[in-house]
Amino acid sequence: MIAPQGAASASEAAATAQRLARLDLRAAGRDAARDPRLMALANRGAVPDPAVRQAVREILADVERGGSAAVAEASRRFGGGPADGRLVLNGDELAEAAAGLDVPTRDALIAAIANVRRFASRQKPVSTITRIVPGVEIQRRWVPVARVGAYVPGGVAAYPSSLVMTVVPARVAGARSVVVASPAGPDGSLNPVLLGAAGLLEVDALVVAGGAQAIGALAFGLPEDGIAPVDLVVGPGNAWVTAAKLELAGRTSIDLPAGPSEGMVVASPPANPVRVAADLITQAEHGTDSPAILVTTSEEFADAVGAAVDDLLALAPRREILARSLGEHGRIILVADLEAAVEVANAYAPEHLSIDVEDPEPVVAGIRNAGSLFVGPWAPESAGDYATGANHVLPTGGLARGSGALDVETFGKFIQVQRITRDGLAALRPTITTLAAAEGLDAHAQAVEIRFRDTAPTAAAPAGAAAPASSTAAAPAGPARPAGPGSERRR
Repeated sequence: MIAPQGAASASEAAATAQRLARLDLRAAGRDAARDPRLMALANRGAVPDPAVRQAVREILADVERGGSAAVAEASRRFGGGPADGRLVLNGDELAEAAAGLDVPTRDALIAAIANVRRFASRQKPVSTITRIVPGVEIQRRWVPVARVGAYVPGGVAAYPSSLVMTVVPARVAGARSVVVASPAGPDGSLNPVLLGAAGLLEVDALVVAGGAQAIGALAFGLPEDGIAPVDLVVGPGNAWVTAAKLELAGRTSIDLPAGPSEGMVVASPPANPVRVAADLITQAEHGTDSPAILVTTSEEFADAVGAAVDDLLALAPRREILARSLGEHGRIILVADLEAAVEVANAYAPEHLSIDVEDPEPVVAGIRNAGSLFVGPWAPESAGDYATGANHVLPTGGLARGSGALDVETFGKFIQVQRITRDGLAALRPTITTLAAAEGLDAHAQAVEIRFRDTAPTAAAPAGAAAPASSTAAAPAGPARPAGPGSERRR
C-alpha cells in the first residue's frame, strides 16, 4: 500500500530493495547475458495478449461497417470521444488553435519542430541508378507515401511532443496528406497545445478518438466526415492501439507495434547516484508498466542509487504511479565489468539506454541493440523526448534487436525501375533460361526467347537515363510537386 503523497513512510523507505529488485550476475562474468534469469527478463514482447486482439478485431469490424457512427459508439463505450460529439477537426480549426497558443508554448513547439526537422532532413533518401551490365540499368526510385495517419496518445494526459515526432518526418519525406488521431480527455475536452501543434504543422485533419477505433478510422477512412483511408499508420499507443495496428498490417502499412516504454541505465562511479536515480524515475513516469533498469558494476553505487530513488520519490507529485512502476518493473543488475554490462544491454535491447560511466565511448561502440542512446552526465532521456531533434518513437519489447527509431524512410518506399535493351537481355538470356528450366517455369523462359524470334540486332537508344561513370550514382527523387494545402510551412 502506497502512503499518501508527502514524506515517505518508514515502511516505504524500507521497501527500496523490493522496489528495485536486484539481479546479481557478477559471478557469470562476461557470460552474464546468457544467465537464464536475464534471458527471462529480456524475453518480453510488444504484442498484446490474444483476448485484447480478439476484442480489437470486433471493434475494427464495426468501424469498417459503420464508419463515423461506429467510432462514436466505441468512444462512448471506451472513452476518448469529444464532449460536443464532433469527430473531426479540419485544418482551419487547427490553424486557429495554433494562433491562440501563448508565446512561451508556441516558441517551445517551434524550437522542437525545427530540431526534429533538422535531424530528419539529413535522412531523406535519394534515388540511384546502377548499371548491371551494358544495356541493363536499375533505378531505385524514392517515392513518399501519399497519405499518412499518425496516432498520438492522449486521454488523461496529452502528448504534443509525440505529434511533432510523427508528423515532422512525414512532411520531410514528402507526404501529401497527414491526418492525426488522438483521444479527448476524460471530460471530453481537447488539449489546446496538442491542437496548436497540429496547426503549426499544417495537419490536414484531426480525428478525436482513441484506441482501436481511432486506428480503424485512419485505415478505413470516414467518408461521412471527409476522411479518406491512409496508406500508412504510425505512432505509439497502448495495447489496444498496438493490437489494431497488427490486425490491419495485412492491408495498411504500419511502423512498429509498440509495447510499454522502457529504459535502461548503464552507470558506475564516478556517476552521481542522484542523477542516475532521476533517470530511472523519468522512465517510470511513462506508466506503471514501464521497466526502469540500472546495470552497474558496484554494489555500493547500487545502494546509493536506491537511497536516492527514495529521496526523490518523497517529493514526486506522481509518487504513487512511480512507486508502483518501480516496484513491479524496476531492477538493479550487478555485473562484473562494463564489458558484461554491454552484453546485458544488447541482450535486453532497451528502447532507451543511458550511459553514465567515466569513459562512455567504448561502451557506446559496443552497443548493437537499443532504440536511442543518451551518452554522458548531461544527456537525460527527457532531452530526447522533447528537444534534441532525435525521434522518440522507438522500438520496444526487444524489437530494437532488429528495428530502429521512426525516421523519414518509414514514410516512403523505393520502387525498382528496370530498363533493359535488346543487348542487355541477350547478355542475361542464358542465366534466365537456365534458372527458369531448373525451376520448371517454362513460360518464364519463353517470355525471353519469344523476343529474339525473327529479330535482328538494331542500333538501340540507351535504356533510360544516361548511365553514370561509376556503377551507382544519385538520381533525382522525382519531379517537384507544387505546394498545396498539405505542404509543410516554411519558417
